[in-house]
Formats: sequence, C-alpha cells, structure tokens
Amino acid sequence: MTSIAETLAQGTALLRDSSGSPYADAQLLLAHVLNRGREWLVAHGDATPSVPEIQAFQRLGAKRSRGVPVAYLLGSAGFYGREFLVNENVLIPRPETEHLVDEARRFIGDRPLRVLDVGTGSGAIACTIAAETPASVHGTDISPAAVGIANENARRLGVADRCHFCVGDLTEPVGAQRFDLVVANLPYVPSAEIAREPDPIAYEPREALDGGPDGLALYRLLLDALPPLVNPNALILLEAAPPTIPGLSAIVRSALPHFAITVCRDYAGLDRYLRISTGVALG
Repeated sequence: MTSIAETLAQGTALLRDSSGSPYADAQLLLAHVLNRGREWLVAHGDATPSVPEIQAFQRLGAKRSRGVPVAYLLGSAGFYGREFLVNENVLIPRPETEHLVDEARRFIGDRPLRVLDVGTGSGAIACTIAAETPASVHGTDISPAAVGIANENARRLGVADRCHFCVGDLTEPVGAQRFDLVVANLPYVPSAEIAREPDPIAYEPREALDGGPDGLALYRLLLDALPPLVNPNALILLEAAPPTIPGLSAIVRSALPHFAITVCRDYAGLDRYLRISTGVALG
C-alpha cells in the first residue's frame, strides 16, 4: 500500500509543471479527500490511504494539472478568516479584495448602515461586512447561480438576516433604495487579456472577469446609475486592475464631481481600489 508521504510525493511530481506550489496543492487535495487537516498529514506520513481515497486524490490531481483552481476542486476558498463556498459559477475571492472590507469596517464602525455590494458573486464581501459590522447588506448579481451560492454562504455564516441577495444587472434590483456605502468588485479585465487554459483564471466565469475593451465598461454603467442611490456622506469603494485605475478615476470624476477620490494600494503596493467620499473624515 502507498503511504501518505508517498502519495504526496507522487501528487507533487504530477503538479510540478502546472502549479507554482505543487506540494501545497497536493497537501490541500489529499487533506480534502481524507477529511483531515494538513498538519495531520505531516504527522502521519506513514499512514496508508485506502485505494478509493488514492483514486479520488488522483482524479483531483489530474484536474489540477490541467489548470483547474484548487478552490473549485475543494469547493471552498478562504476570505477574511472565513471559508466560503465557491464553484465554477463564481469568482474565487482574492486576498487584495480584503482591503475593501477593511475600509468598510472603518467607515461603518458600530452604526447599522445600509450597504450595497454590486456584483456580489459568492457573497464574500457582503457576508463578511455583515459578519464584522451591524450593517445590513444588499447584494446584486446578474447570475442566478451566483446569488444561490451567496445565499448559502450567508446562511452558513449566520448573517442571512442582514444579507439580501437579488438577481439583476448592477443596481437594477434595488430600484430607488439609497445606501450609505457602496462596494463593487466588478469584472475589470480587458477582454483581450482574459487568460486561457491552462491558466487557472481561465476556469473562472468569463462574465466575472471580462470588463470590456478597456476593463471599465461595467464601471461606466454603474457610475451612471449611482448618484441617486447614495445617501449624503456616503462612501463608495471600487476595486479594479492596477493599469485601469487612472481611467476609472477619470470616470468617477465625471460621474461624481463633488466626491473626493483617493487611490489606495494593495498588499503588493499596487494601485488597486478607489475610496470615494464627500470629503467627510472617515473612521
């Protein structure tokens, strides 16, 4: 029988040419199959998985070697210290998007504000804001499948009473409601730059990636619709690709001429999102 250590070595070898972290990926996949933690694998390298377990691990490894993201194979992804259900119908939450939650927390404080999360996807931003603050959050997404996942994540995380998800295009589902905070991580990759297989990003839904010719098509539509939806002293947080930030700033200046714009950086020091306010001191 093949031991855990040997199984991991074989999986690592399989993934060496297709992953930047082959051993870590193999560990995650085997831990998932065995329903154990990664630490347990390290401490029990001599243990022997069953034949069905090894076969299940090999099937997952083969998919990962073709580029399928680990999060889709596991069915979940971490974000802001919580696990969110994900599948091929939603974008995998990115670490840099946690900055939006940080900003939201500082702005909301202990106030029961109204938040709008446009293009909610898995609901990672919306559910996290609801879990971290007393705010009520409305999330919209054009994908019924994504809204279904967002609702399930809200239920699992115990915030379904303050998260309201609707299917529809951008702000259309919320009608004439008004909000104190608007957050959006819309598709922002220029169409010509969408990754192709075996790049893992190619397996994510194109509608969650494709921002049109310059990556800003959906943000133009959103900003046209926003002015009547934001309360006085509101805050708007918009994430985009670093090269598109100057263009997004120009669109914001045109749509919201009386708002102050701050360009904010991510963990890598890259321009990643805009903080847009009426100039009132935040936090």
